[in-house]
Amino acid sequence: MRHLQSFRFVDAVTRAGSIRRAAESLSITPSALNRRILALEEELGVQIFERMPRGVRLSTAGEMLIHHIRTQISDMERVKSQIADLSGVRRGRVSIACSQALLPYFLPEQIAHYRREHPGVNFGVFVRDRQAAEEALVDHSADLALVFEPVRLADFQTLLAIRQTVYGVMSATHPLAQKETLRLRECLMYPVALPTAPIGVRHLLETAMMKSSLTLAPVVESDSFEFLRHYALAEDLISFQIPIGLQPDGIDSNLVMRPLDARDAPQGTLYIGQLRSRTLPVAAARFADQITRNLQQRYA
Repeated sequence: MRHLQSFRFVDAVTRAGSIRRAAESLSITPSALNRRILALEEELGVQIFERMPRGVRLSTAGEMLIHHIRTQISDMERVKSQIADLSGVRRGRVSIACSQALLPYFLPEQIAHYRREHPGVNFGVFVRDRQAAEEALVDHSADLALVFEPVRLADFQTLLAIRQTVYGVMSATHPLAQKETLRLRECLMYPVALPTAPIGVRHLLETAMMKSSLTLAPVVESDSFEFLRHYALAEDLISFQIPIGLQPDGIDSNLVMRPLDARDAPQGTLYIGQLRSRTLPVAAARFADQITRNLQQRYA
């Protein structure tokens, strides 16, 4: 499998955009890495990288090669995972590209549960927006993507789609905290904090605005739901989130979550998916089965 080592070197240089930076990540010298790249280029009879003053970029031939390389590396990881599974010892790595709403509660809980049974499996969890999540699937830097309200993704194979209602998040002392459901018009009578435009929750709220005479005028905007949730306590205003990103009941008695009335704001969709036509390694496939079962039970 010596050729796979050369393939990994090419992949590392492609991701780093620099032989020096890739060498640091691989713990080898830049000169040694450059010799391996030159040897592979000589074997192929074509230049893989264009050398530039501040790094390298793939040539046209390199673009063709990197797709083959990443498929080969992914296939080998899948086979290694299947071989390990035969002995009853599940090993491997599961890489996840996800919306930030999955970070505080859902994924820590699910990964910890999985690793209690399979401690030989390690995980990589990376926040990605909808487009970046698909790109991560395509270049095999992610096995699974969990994204909220994605645009149409051509290479995305949906494993599960779960509807999510938008919730208002506020302190327990807020005037609307005693209501069971919230009307959007009522919420906008008070200061609100909103996620920034690319985030799915903001898209749903703006869609609701198009059907009314209401206006969104946030006093605070952020691309961090964690910040917005805490800021709801700091200024006693209303922020917005989806259930998968909210803490279980009873963890924080100072914070209250109430659903927006379905007449005011449309539900969004949380998608769990993988790269279309790719066969996942065993560890990733089994983790996907676990989280889809859990979500089906949770939101059935």
